[in-house]
Amino acid sequence: MMEFGALIKYYRTQRGMTQTELAKGICSVPHLSKIENNSKEANEETIALLLERLSISLEEMEEKEEEIKHLIRDVNNKINFYLKEEIDEIYQKLKNREHLTPFSKHIYIWELTKYRYLLFKRKIGEAESQRDLLFKQKKKFSQHESYLFRYYNAIFLILKGQFKNADDILDTLYIENDHDTTSGEFLYHRALVKSSLEQSGHAIHFGKMALQIFMNQHNFLRILHTLMLLGISYTHSKIYEEAEGCFQHLIRNAELLKEEKMLPQIYHNMGFLQNKMNNDREALVYYEKSLALQPNVNQHYLVTLYSIGEIYFSLQFTEKAKKCLQEVFSLAKELGNKKYRLLAEFYLFHMASPQKAFKYLETKVIPFFEETSEQNDYLTRFYKMLADYFNENGMVHKAVNYLNKITGGIT
Repeated sequence: MMEFGALIKYYRTQRGMTQTELAKGICSVPHLSKIENNSKEANEETIALLLERLSISLEEMEEKEEEIKHLIRDVNNKINFYLKEEIDEIYQKLKNREHLTPFSKHIYIWELTKYRYLLFKRKIGEAESQRDLLFKQKKKFSQHESYLFRYYNAIFLILKGQFKNADDILDTLYIENDHDTTSGEFLYHRALVKSSLEQSGHAIHFGKMALQIFMNQHNFLRILHTLMLLGISYTHSKIYEEAEGCFQHLIRNAELLKEEKMLPQIYHNMGFLQNKMNNDREALVYYEKSLALQPNVNQHYLVTLYSIGEIYFSLQFTEKAKKCLQEVFSLAKELGNKKYRLLAEFYLFHMASPQKAFKYLETKVIPFFEETSEQNDYLTRFYKMLADYFNENGMVHKAVNYLNKITGGIT
């Protein structure tokens, strides 16, 4: 039920009426005061008469209460099905009724839905303000509202790149619910966090559970997102056949659904997989397909371009590699990306003078990657390159030093 007491007070104040003016002929002023502070003090007939004097009908208010409930549900459904194009219109309808929500039993669910919407739209600053507002109200939340608040806070942390903190929240919620959840979204976010923390086994486990739910719901876009996550996790786990199956399925369906925004990422990940499987020429085909579909010169474009340059280098297509890596170097400087500037410069040095390149690798590139501990694949490869180089040049002690780093031995 609507909080009619608070609603009456709101509209009386808005209309510029005193309590005496509103109560005249309906009830006493002290009784109206009690109603305004606690609507349970009044019977339906008195409420109806007071609303009528304020030019509001009881039926209309109850209809609006029901309408708010349905609109909240619709906004959440659009988010669940990732329907970005359709959500704004429904959200706006809800915003237009926002003045009524403080008197509705849906007040906190509406404020939580607003928080979720802002996260969905990647409006991080506004979402943070909404989170702070909700935090002040959290003692009044029901158990379900408290669950939603913590879950949305985990999504907020994911968007901020704080995956460990997000994982802690999701883990707690999962345990509290006795591992029982029918929400594909929740399981998808669990898989996403596990993948970001390079816990591929867990990412596959939760990803498969999410995929099953999304398939049962015919939630096509979320099926694609989950397949992408699974493909990446299978690749990192060296389960290449499963990974290839995911990406092939993705390519077919993304082309069918005309998901042009996803295709560059799918092609890039398929290229990365082929590269891992030592299918360099296949990898090149997919990377080039990805690059051709990327309209903006940004960090994603830079990563794909570098991947192409690296393959050209390994295939000894020297001129193509040089041209590509020079572009990577310029673009990395422009975008302020130190990692790819260092990598491009190393390979450009290598094509001019291997001796100079290996010195650069040892003094500039490796120290950078050792500081950023997430780059284990690069470090292992560079330690191996240096070990081979020093071994070939008779510097056995230095070679052993880098081999020890690969195996975690004492240096």
